[in-house]
Amino acid sequence: MTAGIDVGHPQAQSIRSDEDVVRVRQLVRVVAVAVKLSLVDQTKVVTAASELARNTLVYGGGGRAEVTTVDNGRRRGVRIVFADSGPGIADLDLAFTDGYTTGGGLGLGLSGARRLVDEFQIETSAESGTQITVTKWSR
Repeated sequence: MTAGIDVGHPQAQSIRSDEDVVRVRQLVRVVAVAVKLSLVDQTKVVTAASELARNTLVYGGGGRAEVTTVDNGRRRGVRIVFADSGPGIADLDLAFTDGYTTGGGLGLGLSGARRLVDEFQIETSAESGTQITVTKWSR
């Protein structure tokens, strides 16, 4: 247990408000520290989680994040799954274009988050919403 969080088991956090986005950031930071990510890598994964949690709220209408530790036998890491039941992303190529935004922001959300983590997977459709899985490994 670290700061009241059992890092050996997935931790779920609903994303329904700005406060929940902050809670996701805090949860990711606690797990990143527990798996001994460097300070730089902690910052990267927390920043990516913040962007993706905000996208889940703003574009997906809310959803959830599940944070878990992973171990590949050589190193440990943090895996986060963001899921929503929103309208999906109509044009993934366009969504990953730096500077593209539908919300008036900087347009670095998806592409920026992808650059900050080691693994990035996305599944999206109008029928089932969007699920994004990211992993950051210790060095």
